[in-house]
Amino acid sequence: MTLTLNPPPAVLNPRLACAWPRVLKEPRVRIMTPGEIKSWILHEDEQVIVINKPGDVVCHPSKAGPWSSLAGAVREYSGLAASHLVFRLDRETSGVVVFAKDPVVADRLQKAMRLRQTGKVYLAVMTGEFSEPVTVDQPLGDDVESPVLAKSAVRPDGQAAVTRFIPLSRGGGFTLARVVTETGRKHQIRAHAQWLGHCLAGDKIYGPDERLFLEFIETGWTPALEERLLLPRQALHCSEIDMRTAGLDRVFTSPFPADLRAFCASRGVAIPEGL
Repeated sequence: MTLTLNPPPAVLNPRLACAWPRVLKEPRVRIMTPGEIKSWILHEDEQVIVINKPGDVVCHPSKAGPWSSLAGAVREYSGLAASHLVFRLDRETSGVVVFAKDPVVADRLQKAMRLRQTGKVYLAVMTGEFSEPVTVDQPLGDDVESPVLAKSAVRPDGQAAVTRFIPLSRGGGFTLARVVTETGRKHQIRAHAQWLGHCLAGDKIYGPDERLFLEFIETGWTPALEERLLLPRQALHCSEIDMRTAGLDRVFTSPFPADLRAFCASRGVAIPEGL
């Protein structure tokens, strides 16, 4: 089943945005250690370092020093002049992240990612239960009515975006789904999941109330937020990156993480063998 807008709503006008202050703040800094980086390495050779990123680590460099971002920490740990991030994951998304060790390899892999010559598979725990695969074919653009500056939304004047959600198991009001993206838009899976009516468990921006994200960056994780969100981070995991057509001849995989396993177990959502 493919879901599209028909007919499209009126185009959003940025000048008519809501009166809330639109802010983009950084959550509290998480400082990494050399021992953690070592334990997260899935694969390393002369071309790349592949990391199994936890769900509380930012990829891009920050102002808090090299050990506050995955890019900086990998560079410091490896002793490289630079660590070249081939693609990023959101701070609260766990899973496979690839770093190239030199600019030539980085350029080749980044170009392959832009041209969609690599395969990427995610696992997501979504609110609500559904049993049939769904393809969401909806354009995405900035959500000009949101108080969260980084938020995306389905809008007819946005960029083309296609996401496939394939349910693997369900129970207790949740669905564990395999997710494949045909495009690479900002927050694509999360925005499409919200539009579908099955937002990701624990999603502070695209979940029950986007203002919970603003509350979180002011107060940190609290019992009140736990009551609303159930999980301290969004239930999204990059489980597989197929780089064979990009010249690496490898498929990098990361097992379903312990925190999401525990959440599924607590809600009676079966985890298929092999995850």
